[in-house]
Amino acid sequence: MATLTKKRKAVDGKFDSTKAYTVAEASKIVKEITTTKFDASVDLAIRLGVDPRKANQMVRGVVTLPHGTGKTMRVLALVPADKEAEAKAAGADFVGLDDYIEKIKGGWTDIDVIVTVPQVMGKLGALGRVLGPRGLMPNPKTGTVTMEIGKAVTEAKGGKIDFKVDKAGIIHAGIGKVSFDAQKLAENANELLNTIVKLKPSSAKGAYVKSVYMSSTMSAGIALDTKSFN
Repeated sequence: MATLTKKRKAVDGKFDSTKAYTVAEASKIVKEITTTKFDASVDLAIRLGVDPRKANQMVRGVVTLPHGTGKTMRVLALVPADKEAEAKAAGADFVGLDDYIEKIKGGWTDIDVIVTVPQVMGKLGALGRVLGPRGLMPNPKTGTVTMEIGKAVTEAKGGKIDFKVDKAGIIHAGIGKVSFDAQKLAENANELLNTIVKLKPSSAKGAYVKSVYMSSTMSAGIALDTKSFN
């Protein structure tokens, strides 16, 4: 138990939980206070001054993080035969159509992103119950339903993430790994935050970015100064 207390004291001495930090400062601190033996993910929790129950205040979008997420994304391309070569060349992990639809119906979801073409979407309706809750359903708004399959696969593999405000008005998104250089974490965080700021609904009143916390798996949350985002 003493070692835990020592670890805790060492962590507590590295930042002040009552203070708000810049993105650059928080990116350095999160690396210092993470004590996990594995390469933990670094996440942002962004509380917005919106009412997500109102359609005109739903904040959702996509962003390509300049330094990727650090996570190996497993991409399934559900495409007809004439698009298979393009998907394979771009690095899709799984390529096919009817056989994979059957696998998903049977409960297989060992993937992170699905990309497809518009004419296949009719076949995917029956998969909504499996894919919807896992956030895997392709969507034209996130660029995962497109005729440019090669581009969609490359983007999914390269650090493109989609985000959406939850019922509590919070966006949770991973921005990298603790092993990332602090500057790269900061650049990824700023890319996400600036994208969210640009998506501010005209109907949202008062402060738009209410709070932002950066944390890693198992670490305390570090408050960010929101002044520059409002």
